Amino acid sequence: MNKIKIYTSLVIALTFSQILSAQKKDENIGTEVVNVVKPYSPTVSDAFKVKEVPTLDDNETSKKEEVKYQIFSFPVASTFTPAKGKAAGVEKAKQERLYTNYVTAGIGNYLTANAELFLTHKIDNYQYVGGKVTHLSSQGGIKGVKLDDDFLETGINAMYGYNRNEIDFKANLGYKTEMYNWYGVPVESPNYDPVYDLLIKPSHRYSTLSLGGDLGISKSFFEKVNVGFISFTDNKKSSENRFIIKPVFNFDIGESAVKAKFGLDYLNTKFDSSYQLTAPVDDTSYKIEKSNFIVTANPSFKILRDDLSIELGAEFAYFSRMKDVYAGIKNNTKSDFFIYPKINASYKVVGDLMVFVAGAEGGLRQNSYADFASVNKFLSPTLLIEPSDNQYNVYAGLRGKLTSAVAYNVKASYDATNSKPLFKTNPLLSDPSTNYSFGNSFTVVYDNVKTLSFFGEIKADINKNVTFGINAEVLDYGTKFEREAWNLPTVKGSLTADFNIGKKWYAGTQLYFVGERKDEFTSFSGFATPDETQTLDSYFDINAHIGYKFNDRFTFFLKGNNLANQNYNRWLNYPVQGVQGIFGASYKFDF
Repeated sequence: MNKIKIYTSLVIALTFSQILSAQKKDENIGTEVVNVVKPYSPTVSDAFKVKEVPTLDDNETSKKEEVKYQIFSFPVASTFTPAKGKAAGVEKAKQERLYTNYVTAGIGNYLTANAELFLTHKIDNYQYVGGKVTHLSSQGGIKGVKLDDDFLETGINAMYGYNRNEIDFKANLGYKTEMYNWYGVPVESPNYDPVYDLLIKPSHRYSTLSLGGDLGISKSFFEKVNVGFISFTDNKKSSENRFIIKPVFNFDIGESAVKAKFGLDYLNTKFDSSYQLTAPVDDTSYKIEKSNFIVTANPSFKILRDDLSIELGAEFAYFSRMKDVYAGIKNNTKSDFFIYPKINASYKVVGDLMVFVAGAEGGLRQNSYADFASVNKFLSPTLLIEPSDNQYNVYAGLRGKLTSAVAYNVKASYDATNSKPLFKTNPLLSDPSTNYSFGNSFTVVYDNVKTLSFFGEIKADINKNVTFGINAEVLDYGTKFEREAWNLPTVKGSLTADFNIGKKWYAGTQLYFVGERKDEFTSFSGFATPDETQTLDSYFDINAHIGYKFNDRFTFFLKGNNLANQNYNRWLNYPVQGVQGIFGASYKFDF
């Protein structure tokens, strides 16, 4: 029996020796010698209770014996060389190829055509050139309109860019031609004669030539300068030339950084005739000509204190009326000097979750025929061009985040502007002699207007495939000379949403709401009739689009406008097209 126990002890010792030497992995680990130093002397260990181990009260159960042994180990040579570690490969998503050129074309009802071509070429690592051509036209066909109501917009632009070291330079040259019709005649007026429909040739064309450039120099007190020239003409012998230069400088005064913005804005506008004093083609006595020159300087500096940021500044403006001719009469030139506040502040109430903003700003704004025509295409070429004196715009509000994906912005403001431009319908003349004197065109009147407004907006990136935005604004106007703030809505709002549906499809929708507006229509039939205020109904305009990416080059799309099919009036007597649909495709390429 003792021999069996000795053999058992030797086996156990050899087993533990193999386990301890397993750290040196070599198939030929040599031999080992185990010496038992002390003869086996069995003893009985103290009994103790082990939790969750049942007590065995069986005569066949052997008692554990204490075994004492000692191992004499020695180093074993090893030729094992571990292989170098290698990171596991990660499958990369295929990166979408970016193309630098594209062409888009579409066609829809009302014989609408839409096309766009964009080209760019990299000359070297620092220079590039590019060009863009756009076209949008429609053959009209608005319900209830008897005159031509087609329109056309075509533009071409060329650009050049240079960026190296600390210099960034961009230049552009563009030309645009537009054609619209004075089709909004007051057919419901008792003084409108249906024979006028045969006499009116409502076409009105605009042409715009623009040249501009931007130069920026980093790490210099001279930050950047913007230079622009715009020539705007129409087919009624109207012309306008505007030259703008806006340099920006940065200075360090003590520990404060001071920014100084300057501006020079010269405008000359000529019209061949005034509205009610229409002149023969060869008569120059009724011409209108204005030359306005504005120089501005806006120094400012920022104060940063923890969560508080304040920008303090002021704008100094000098205005000079260099030429003033109305209906052949030369008026005295004049000049004036203005000072406006330029103060903005923000305070992080709760980090980026809630930021309080407030400020007071103002400025002398140069108005132009080109700017007016970009808003209202149906102006008569008989305007008086005056600058607007925005005395102050005081505002306060909150912006921040409701969640990591939802941002909000609420603001209240109070604005006071002298000589604020308002669009108003021209009267129907008793003996109309031009295509725009049948009560079917608009003029610009100026008034001192105070505006109280409340604005709210929410934007949400629900996920990478869904974005959403909604905003609304309520306004209240106070005028000094005019009975109403003509053609300014008291309520505005919009809703936009964009979706990516899988990898191939995308869609989006835009909904616009514009509240009621007021206009004034006056009819002259031998003698002046009382002024009549007209109310333009509020309207919804629902647009939507859907697209399919056939591959990384081809995309097909379908766009719909005015899907509510409201035959609303954007301007008095100017209804818009009903439901509009355009189907087209876009192709991206390199060369």
